[in-house]
Amino acid sequence: MNAAVRSRTVRAAHATSRALLYRALSGQIIVALEAGRLVRTGDILDRLGAGDLKDGYQSWYGRHVANAYRVATGTEPTRCWVRHRTTGRWVHVAVYSPFDLALYIGLVTYKRTAHLAQPAFYQAAYTQAA
Repeated sequence: MNAAVRSRTVRAAHATSRALLYRALSGQIIVALEAGRLVRTGDILDRLGAGDLKDGYQSWYGRHVANAYRVATGTEPTRCWVRHRTTGRWVHVAVYSPFDLALYIGLVTYKRTAHLAQPAFYQAAYTQAA
């Protein structure tokens, strides 16, 4: 690549909005998330009626889900960049299939969400995902 092309590319990258940058970094993952083929842990909590949990508690639920996912698959969960629901800052979050068992194992293992780990709640989450 010659110097002129490199210079134009760098100038264009600096002029790009942050939202476009993060969408480009997330690629097809953000498209699947917006289409509902992938979910964040907060989405599951909203479906189960626990979206009013404090951010710190939701974060701990996400950690329990990620640990359950690592144990089950031996790999790290898929991640993408999204805007935080309250602060508006860009955060790197894990996304899962709406039917991933790790989401429900996380409910059971985290004491603040254990009460949601009942078959009726699972059924509600599955019906909203479909």
